[in-house]
Amino acid sequence: MKQSAQGSAETGIEQVRAGAAPRVPPQPRAQDVDRERGVAPGAARGEHTHSEQPMPRPRLVQRASVRGQILDALRTALVAGELTPGEVYSAPALGDRFGVSATPVREAMQQLALEGAVEVVPNRGFRVIERGARELAELAEVRALIEIPVMLRLARTVSADRWAGLRPLAEATAHAAASGCRATYAESDRTFHRALLALSGNEQLTQIADDLHRRAQWPLVGAPPTRGHADLLADAAEHTALLDALIARDLDVVRALVGEHFAGA
Repeated sequence: MKQSAQGSAETGIEQVRAGAAPRVPPQPRAQDVDRERGVAPGAARGEHTHSEQPMPRPRLVQRASVRGQILDALRTALVAGELTPGEVYSAPALGDRFGVSATPVREAMQQLALEGAVEVVPNRGFRVIERGARELAELAEVRALIEIPVMLRLARTVSADRWAGLRPLAEATAHAAASGCRATYAESDRTFHRALLALSGNEQLTQIADDLHRRAQWPLVGAPPTRGHADLLADAAEHTALLDALIARDLDVVRALVGEHFAGA
């Protein structure tokens, strides 16, 4: 047997050297392989059978969920003043703080960099942007230029019932203001304003206004929180007054309230 096998190997080598194709032993038929594996003959290739288990899908949703949770937590920390303007924070250190790896933190911080909240510091991490009163005033002016004309147009066209349907959101801002938590109030405040502008049916407008609103809520450099408990309560009260004016279609009051609201922001 050994001599026969060796002879076959030598013959094959000689055939390759001579330029002839070596003999290829006959391959088993697919039907025979299927029978040996216990698969029904003729089953379509690539399809799962009862004896095979499908490969699990990668859990991309879970990773995206973690990244979203970290992004929300970082936004809350930013509004609450827990992330100091001018300071550099590394992804591993923040990951330890939140009990996660550095990867979702880094991805969340990159999103904040796109929003203008932080900037990338090579080989160190992310620095929180330092903002002054001038930038806050500019944001308020841009918001007023965009939203006041929209609110006046909606005041003429939207029914009283639809405005009244937003009262629970206005009440939620009052409860958030009463808690004294600036981060909680910031979220409820944006939710209320998004709902107002959503009645325009213009998604691009709503997104742009929400981005400007979020940036207006970031803390100023070298200054304590500009809005205390009393300021939050007064701001929330303006939401209810604005709904009353919209229901009554009192355009002068709507214009004045929206303008004062942005000035106080």
